[in-house]
Amino acid sequence: MSIQKLNVLHRIIDSGLVAIVRADVSDQAARIAEACYKGGVVALEITFTVPGAAKVIETLAREYKPSEMIIGAGTVLDPETARIAILSGAQFVVSPALNNETARLCNRYQIPYMPGTGTVKEIIESMEAGADIIKIFPSEGLGPGFVKAVHSPLPQAQLMPTGGVSLENVTDWIKAGCVAVGVSGNLTGMKTANDSKAITDLAKEFLEKIRKARA
Repeated sequence: MSIQKLNVLHRIIDSGLVAIVRADVSDQAARIAEACYKGGVVALEITFTVPGAAKVIETLAREYKPSEMIIGAGTVLDPETARIAILSGAQFVVSPALNNETARLCNRYQIPYMPGTGTVKEIIESMEAGADIIKIFPSEGLGPGFVKAVHSPLPQAQLMPTGGVSLENVTDWIKAGCVAVGVSGNLTGMKTANDSKAITDLAKEFLEKIRKARA
């Protein structure tokens, strides 16, 4: 494993929070990114549902040094999209489900890959494919109890719930053994420029709850 890949994984796990950006326009995504950064977010996922996502990733990867904020790509369905994302500067790749060709490509370029899973079988398959952090998705239908149950036979699984993570339940997810959480609408879902401060404040609250849950 490359030092760069290790550093990316370490920073995501150390922080415990990946902010997921789903925006209608690229300018909105950039504004949300800035608000997250001010709130202490060190890992930002730009989904490929954002118009011009590759350009947004390229711009943000240029604007923020890796020591400031890691920019990743989300909703990556295939290796073609993964390669576009990596060439644009993405430092990690997230999928809603495992795609073995995408896993192979990310392994080839030493980019952390995080596929979505919803069963023990899918988690094992993702681990065998070389996934570094495994996304539990959609997590709201499974709950922290699922993570605890998975960790009985698979204590080595590094799990990250996405979909439904909120300030109300983030503590439960971390205490269940998740290495990080992915948060979208409950953190980055605000649309207007006036909401930037609210996003910054929410990011700080999420990070504080993660810190306390780990303590």
